[in-house]
Amino acid sequence: MGKVVLGIESSCDETAAAVLVDGRRVLSSVVASQDDVHAPYGGVVPELASRRHLEVIVPVVEKALAEAGVRLGDLDGLAVTQGPGLVGSLLVGCSLAKALAWVHGLPLVGVNHLEGHIYAAFLTDDPPEHPFLALVVSGGHTALYHAPAPLTYRLVGQTRDDAAGEAFDKVAKLLGLGFPGGPIIQKTAERGDSRAIDFPLAQITDGARDFSFSGIKTAVSQYVKRHGPLGEAQVADVAASFQAAVVKMLVRRTVRAALHVGVKRVLLTGGVAANGPLRASLAAETAEHGIHLHVPPPRLCTDNAAMITAAGTARLAAGERAPLTMNAIPDLVLA
Repeated sequence: MGKVVLGIESSCDETAAAVLVDGRRVLSSVVASQDDVHAPYGGVVPELASRRHLEVIVPVVEKALAEAGVRLGDLDGLAVTQGPGLVGSLLVGCSLAKALAWVHGLPLVGVNHLEGHIYAAFLTDDPPEHPFLALVVSGGHTALYHAPAPLTYRLVGQTRDDAAGEAFDKVAKLLGLGFPGGPIIQKTAERGDSRAIDFPLAQITDGARDFSFSGIKTAVSQYVKRHGPLGEAQVADVAASFQAAVVKMLVRRTVRAALHVGVKRVLLTGGVAANGPLRASLAAETAEHGIHLHVPPPRLCTDNAAMITAAGTARLAAGERAPLTMNAIPDLVLA
């Protein structure tokens, strides 16, 4: 049957478990969302996230095993998100993974959440070949990584302040749209004019391939204060103009970085990669430069355990093992 690995993901506000064969064939992928828990607060509340993980993690793992038709004794290994993320959330997943590894004598590996996002692309019919450039864009992260060879990464650029997904959440809150911000802003923007408001794009003048989103968030806040209360049409225009500005910055800087590094393959992944205009705009821009774009389907872009299991299987195959003293690392770096 190949190597059967169970992966567990609990880095933020999704509790997930998945079973994969040889890191490619998904037997099951179960995700329990916490959107209803955090929606009243307009953002993730770490303490509430940890408590919900504790409540649902065992049922989620049991469901993943049942859907895959495997028992714990059938597994060849375990993978768990070690970081980065919310420390309380990470600890829930790590504690369960270590307990299962100890009781069943299974090899265990800790996975970097961002590498998991990159490995989501290896679960598609069109997996990327090395070397490639990966834009990992989510609620907590916006970064560009050059992957010259398997399991090898170099940081090319990153956000200097807010992550793109965080900016979406904060602007959605400013506009009174709800949580999570990404999907709701995209939906609202469909009714608006993306050229209605000229929100400024941050200029990085020191030559770094970095991003910055705090300026545009402030510009939206000032616009809302000056013109409020906003009508429905105005809210749609703000959402569309904000989204267009963020997409423009992400696409422009990613393509420039790819040309600078000299790669012909670009990977778009992370929760914000589910955004339709971002996918379409990056596809058009990369095609213009003869660059092949890899984008996982939206269900693999948002946090899930299939991507963690895929990355973990690769690490296990490379001989990596985590000791039972392994701890959660909330600020774990990929490169």
